Amino acid sequence: MSDSIGIAPSAEDDAADRRRRIMAIVGSSSGNLVEWYDFYCYAFFALYFAPAFFPKGDTTSQLLQTAGIFAVGFFMRPIGGWIFGRIADRLGRRTSMVISVLMMCAGSLAIGILPTYETVGTAAPVLLLLARMVQGVSVGGEYGTSATYMSEVAVKGKRGFYASFQYVTLIGGQLLASLVLVTLQAVMTADQLRAYGWRIPFFIGALAAVVALYLRRSLAETMEKGGDREEAGTFRELSKHWRAFCVVLAYTAGGSLSFYTFTTYMQKYLVNTAQMEKTTASQTMTLVLLVYMAIQPIFGALSDRIGRKVNMLLYSGLGTLMVVPLMTALGTNKDPYVAFGLITLGLVVISFYTGISGIVKAELFPTKVRALGVGLSYALANATFGGTAEYVALWFKDAGSESTFFWYVTGLLAVAFVASVIMPNPKRHGYLDGDGTVEEALGAKPKLAHA
Repeated sequence: MSDSIGIAPSAEDDAADRRRRIMAIVGSSSGNLVEWYDFYCYAFFALYFAPAFFPKGDTTSQLLQTAGIFAVGFFMRPIGGWIFGRIADRLGRRTSMVISVLMMCAGSLAIGILPTYETVGTAAPVLLLLARMVQGVSVGGEYGTSATYMSEVAVKGKRGFYASFQYVTLIGGQLLASLVLVTLQAVMTADQLRAYGWRIPFFIGALAAVVALYLRRSLAETMEKGGDREEAGTFRELSKHWRAFCVVLAYTAGGSLSFYTFTTYMQKYLVNTAQMEKTTASQTMTLVLLVYMAIQPIFGALSDRIGRKVNMLLYSGLGTLMVVPLMTALGTNKDPYVAFGLITLGLVVISFYTGISGIVKAELFPTKVRALGVGLSYALANATFGGTAEYVALWFKDAGSESTFFWYVTGLLAVAFVASVIMPNPKRHGYLDGDGTVEEALGAKPKLAHA
């Protein structure tokens, strides 16, 4: 009897703890979903709102100007990674996540209510640029903080599975933006969308951000209490872990470039190179993204069994071998079923990385600079290689050497493979489950290992 009495509270405590952790993942990932939905709404609805913010002229010039402002959002990400990484490491993960989702809400609401070029002239594109800069800073800070939070709140032995939901919601944000576009296209005319309908998705994003804010305010803080916080979130402290930072930067470059190549750029590649119908390409990519989103937890859970280092070696090694043949085959194919299979195959390989993207970085940095190390390395690589993927691909195509882009992606994945080989095994040397000797494993002097 005494044994059963003693066991019952323990079982109840375990169940309650599991529920708290699940709610923490839901709360943090809900904000991630909103952040990426808002960010991609801009890209998906640009065709309709571009005429509202730029002088009358041909559609191409208006879209180019709109795309330029979209690119600025990418290049604001490193600033966001630094600002919010510092906030998260000094003031707490929850505080950082609350502020970032508030900024995204403000950016989306601002775009939704902005006056047009016809009303205020050149002030319209300037205001649009400012709103996108706010969104860029916000989404730049979101990745590192949410990745850090998810890795810290997850149960040991299941960290990969829990952390995989970061990319589930990242891809989900793209799909949600696409779904809103398809829905509005079904219920509104093109003229209505150009006149005022394009504002609706930004209002939806602002409202969703309020819901995410409510969920995040109730999250438990994971940052360690006490200790010396003077150097937390500073470049001085991060510099002690520069080897880990460079490794993360290297394999993130290949991951970001391959991700954007097989997701956002792929639809244009199917239309421009394979000569596939636009609607067919859109439908194909929607189904591909649905499958891609659904398989992320599988690869996160797999990493808990085989180890994050093995995941990274498989992603970068297989990726290096697959890009040229897959892209070549896709460029000469008009069958949507074959395209679906080939693109899904590519994304399955990339899932070895995206399924653990946040956790594999978080394990290489100590608590005091974890959010800064993860967020800044990701933002720099993402802005430099992910954000420019489409531009570089189209530049090579325009130059008459489209296949060179395939080798460019292959080269970055080869660099990621080298980084994955060098990367210490997080199970033995990581800061979450290992002994924390990452720098020593990378060849640093022992005194820096626990700095």
